[in-house]
Amino acid sequence: MTQQAAATGRGPGSRPEPVPDAEAEARRIAAVHRYDILDTPPDGAFDRVAALAARLLDVPVATITIVDTDRIWFKAAHGLEGVKEIGRDPGLCGSAVLRDGALVIPDTLHDPVASNNPLVTGPMGVRFYAAAPIVTADGHRLGTVNVLDTRPRSITEEDTATLTDLAAIVMDELELRLSALRAVRYEQERRQAESRQAALERARAEAERAAREQAERDRAAIAAFASTLQRTLLPPALPEVPGLELACHYHTASAFDIGGDFYDVFPLDGHRWAFFLGDVCGKGAEAATVTALTRHTLRAAAHVDPDPVAVLTALNSVLLADVTAGSRFCTAVFGLLTPDAAGGFTVALATGGHPPAYHLRPGGGTDAPWVRTVRPEGGMLVGAFPHARFAEVSFPLRPGEGLLLYTDGLTEARTAEGTMLGDEGLAAFLHRRTGPLGATALVEDTAALLASLPDGAGDDVALLALSVPPNEASPGADTAVGDRTAATPDHIGQE
Repeated sequence: MTQQAAATGRGPGSRPEPVPDAEAEARRIAAVHRYDILDTPPDGAFDRVAALAARLLDVPVATITIVDTDRIWFKAAHGLEGVKEIGRDPGLCGSAVLRDGALVIPDTLHDPVASNNPLVTGPMGVRFYAAAPIVTADGHRLGTVNVLDTRPRSITEEDTATLTDLAAIVMDELELRLSALRAVRYEQERRQAESRQAALERARAEAERAAREQAERDRAAIAAFASTLQRTLLPPALPEVPGLELACHYHTASAFDIGGDFYDVFPLDGHRWAFFLGDVCGKGAEAATVTALTRHTLRAAAHVDPDPVAVLTALNSVLLADVTAGSRFCTAVFGLLTPDAAGGFTVALATGGHPPAYHLRPGGGTDAPWVRTVRPEGGMLVGAFPHARFAEVSFPLRPGEGLLLYTDGLTEARTAEGTMLGDEGLAAFLHRRTGPLGATALVEDTAALLASLPDGAGDDVALLALSVPPNEASPGADTAVGDRTAATPDHIGQE
């Protein structure tokens, strides 16, 4: 039998089980630990790749695994609920990670190694298995992207190539995540110990060289999977925040190009939450790379120091230092939510060159409803200037009130008169709308406004709304927003 047949597992008794070299395995495990990915929480980027693998190869189960010393840990699993890890038994993932190329087993019962695997002999009854290794730039195989079926089957060389490309995308995502973590840790160490600056500069130069080489590889993969990458730039779903309603909307201007708009909401500790929304300049693979780096950096920096200005400052340093960002910059709003005793939240909001947010309050009793712009004075673009300064403002978000954030694709959309909607047009729309101030209603009405414009939006638009449900004592608990008398909005954070 040929070497190729032995490698792909065709024919009974044809596939010998590779025996790992002890030194090589130790180096591989060290590489796994270097990426700091084991036992991390679910991530939309990896979940979407697993779902895409299942759809493209038409199988019920697809997983992304990392092979540890004595276990196989699932970073993502599509069609396999409740399984976090399994033992490192030979025959499937444990074998695939020892091979240079893809492993395809058309019928596991006819494979001398896989036939004894618990996934084959157990209740799941796996009969077909195919996997491509996730390989680092220095040749270490961290794990696999694999697909499984409960019936025997074969796949084409094109299917195998697709599985290999998906494994390369997972590797790119791991590199971006590692780059963001390294940059944040570097910034923290620089502040703590200026005496270590020379050594850190040498490490930074080496990181830039590695990032430059990685960026070249990333561009080819991102160009081939533009639609998949666009979805990985956004969280798969917003979390449940006690006492807060959240809603979001993403409008894609083109199905064939990657935009740079992003948003996220995530927990920081037992009671505080963080949120952000922004827009990377430009489109395409490079913009997607910067967007992914920005999203990971904002999350990582918030867990180091949640102060909104400190988070944007850390992001500014990372974008200026990382060669994959090139000359690209972004606008961003970062906020910190802290519950207060009145049933609402204290919002600390910092901005870096981003359009204003809108704070809406219903009327009640003798109080008139209002819409206020929230734009701290002096916030500069993020990633454009080495010594950029960012502004912050704090205000209460009380029961019954809402907060709307958006990217500039909304205000740059053209009206029937051919002029841009602009800040004034958006503010006027918010003043005259008659719906409630709940986050869902705010997003639905704003999305309907966008859809009503003759040409829609020429750029991607991201919307994120937050609202505190009204209570019996809150102003305007039963009042619609449309009962307005104010002609122009007030301002928070700006004269």
